[in-house]
Amino acid sequence: MTAGTTLTHQTTAEHELAALQREHGRPLFALLLRLCDGDRQRAEDLVQETLVRAWQHPEALHADDFDSVRPWLLTVARRLAIDARRARQARPPEVGDAVLENARVISDHAERAAATLDVREAVKTLTPEHREVLVLVYFQGASVAEAAHTLGIPPGTVKSRAYYALRALRRVLPGYAPDLR
Repeated sequence: MTAGTTLTHQTTAEHELAALQREHGRPLFALLLRLCDGDRQRAEDLVQETLVRAWQHPEALHADDFDSVRPWLLTVARRLAIDARRARQARPPEVGDAVLENARVISDHAERAAATLDVREAVKTLTPEHREVLVLVYFQGASVAEAAHTLGIPPGTVKSRAYYALRALRRVLPGYAPDLR
């Protein structure tokens, strides 16, 4: 076989494939769109895969056993859709780009541990009165009234000590200022 013969054969195969696409592309797409639950991109991919299978098996396209190649193409397409669905069910669900763009970014565990250590060291620099209020209100979740009762001071004093304690922490931890508001 010469190079010219090979080139002519490839061109003929490409023309046959293009003719298959023109003649059977729409019905294939319609079937696959239904089988893919309306996912146009997946249906288009499966149409292309069906045509690749047709290209890989030219003997099926030229068989004299049937009048049209369409039933063979539709069967191949249906089987590809079933295989694709089974493959998707066998692995975790895919996440689209839109979901990833809107996903909340969770900080690294190491960063959180380092931040905890930084805050603990900063709290140690506070006066005992400010530290008591912060521990009760922010770390133990007590209300202002509960902290006031526990410490035996007025609620206004609890509020002012908490305010000044947070202000002091902002100075000691400038990189964490947004977290302390």
